[in-house]
Amino acid sequence: MVKPIIGITMGDPAGIGPEICAKTLTASEIQVIANCVVIGDRKAMRQALKVAKIPNIEINPIKKISEAKFHRGTLDVLDLKNVSPRLKVGQVSKAAGKAAIEYIEKAIRLAKDGKIDAIATAPINKEAMRKAGYKFQGHTELLAARTKAKNYAMMFVSDTLWIMLVTTHLPLKDVSKHLDKNKIVKRIKLAHETLFKLREKKPRIGVAGLNPHAGEAGLFGDEEIKIIKPAVDEARKLGINVKGPISPDAIFYLANIGMFDIVIAMYHDQGLIPLKLLSFNKSVNVTVGLPIIRTSVDHGTGFDIAGKGWANPQSLFEAIKVAAHFAQHK
Repeated sequence: MVKPIIGITMGDPAGIGPEICAKTLTASEIQVIANCVVIGDRKAMRQALKVAKIPNIEINPIKKISEAKFHRGTLDVLDLKNVSPRLKVGQVSKAAGKAAIEYIEKAIRLAKDGKIDAIATAPINKEAMRKAGYKFQGHTELLAARTKAKNYAMMFVSDTLWIMLVTTHLPLKDVSKHLDKNKIVKRIKLAHETLFKLREKKPRIGVAGLNPHAGEAGLFGDEEIKIIKPAVDEARKLGINVKGPISPDAIFYLANIGMFDIVIAMYHDQGLIPLKLLSFNKSVNVTVGLPIIRTSVDHGTGFDIAGKGWANPQSLFEAIKVAAHFAQHK
């Protein structure tokens, strides 16, 4: 089978993104499953190789994907030349935020044009992004805007849990007012379609409640009665194998022992806390519903350890593996 071409965006150049790219893309295991190109800055990647103490690697700076060598011992870098020598590692800056966005936008154009088969993204910093004038909440919203996607979602993949979020980066006090039946139905359908394409069989979907004990028949909240259960009932009428709302303190255990293929979580931390407890550095963020394939690490820019050689590349390794798998099923 032909290896897919994966574009790896370097992330915020002041963070651990360049280092994890260097550690991951020089590993022989990755070179077996995909042809990878860093979309970033040659100078930053050269410094990252020094930080990671990886010798004998040639950087091949390219202007277009067709110039990539994909050879062992060579790191292909689509060089945007946008990192200043004055950049301070480990610090939030407008310049770093702008550079990080430029990598993503370049990767989106390449994916839309069919030059690469998928994107895997290293972490960006939301504060730096806002300093650079971008008002998006994060990668997901930027990708959706640039691809004009309407029905999209954050899905997290690990060996033990698959989770899709109904709401994402919101204050906890605002979650309830951002839930509605149609939004939950769309998430259930998207989960069903995504997993069915990958596995060619109906997935078993569990939907979490919002409140303790899934509301306890309205005693602890009525979102389950008014919003979540009607959404589950509607999805079931469409022939989808879905159950819920199920108490949030039980559903992730049930999924972990194999009763569900994916859980629909109502808000960010409801889904991400159990996922990271079980699979920290091994889980992958997948943006589903886009016309392109995008996966990401499940951690941040790590400014506190940037430049020290301590960054763990495992999540990027997993993100590339998942991107390659999705590309093969495209």
